[in-house]
Amino acid sequence: MTSEQPLELFSFWRTSAVYRARVALSLKGLQAKETIIDLDAGQQRSDAFLAINPLAAIPALVVAGQTTLTQSTAILEYLDETTPEPPLLPADALGRARVRSIAAMLVADTHPFVTPRVKRYLTTTGGFDDAAWRAWQIQWFTTGLQAVDKRLSAEPETGRFCHGDSVTLADICLASIPAVMQVFKISVADIPTVDRIVASCIALPAFAEADPYKQVGAPAR
Repeated sequence: MTSEQPLELFSFWRTSAVYRARVALSLKGLQAKETIIDLDAGQQRSDAFLAINPLAAIPALVVAGQTTLTQSTAILEYLDETTPEPPLLPADALGRARVRSIAAMLVADTHPFVTPRVKRYLTTTGGFDDAAWRAWQIQWFTTGLQAVDKRLSAEPETGRFCHGDSVTLADICLASIPAVMQVFKISVADIPTVDRIVASCIALPAFAEADPYKQVGAPAR
C-alpha cells in the first residue's frame, strides 16, 4: 500500500478497536479519512452501516477499490503486510505466534465482554442497572489484564514492550484496553508489567495521538 492510496476508517471516539487501527495507521505513516459512526445514537444498526458490516461493529477500513475490511486485528495484519515498515510482528514463527496469542487474550477474551452490544443486552434483557454494569466491566477488565500481566511478567521474551524492545501488534492491543478504561474511570490493580509497557507505548506519538479524548466527538475531560 502507498501513502497516497485513499483510506476511509469508520470510527467512534472512544472504542478500543478503533484505537488499535488509529495507532497502526500512524505507525505506518498512513492517513485515513474518518467517518464517524455514533454508537450511542445507534448508527451502527442503520441499514447503511449494516451493508458495510453486518455485525454492526467498528472499525471498518475501506481501501479504494477493494473489499471493506473489518475486525481490528485483521486490519492491523493487513496494514502490516501491505506497509511492512515498521513491522508489527516478529520475524520468527514462534515470536509471531506469541504476539498473536497475547493480542487474542485482549481482543478475543477481554474486550468483547464490555462492548456496547453486550451492555445493551445486559441493561435491557439482562436486567442490569448501572451499578451491575460497572461491576461487570471491572470484573472482566481485571480478569483480562491480570492474566496478561502474569504472563508478561513470567516470560523471558518480554522486554520494554510485550515482545522484546519494539512495538508489536500485542502492544497496540494491550494499550487499547486502558485507553478506554480511562473513559469509564476504571483502573485495575496489581498489573505492574502491563502498566510499565503501556507507559512505554503512550510515550510514543502514534499512541498519544490515538487517545480517545483527542478524537472528534470526544467530550471534555
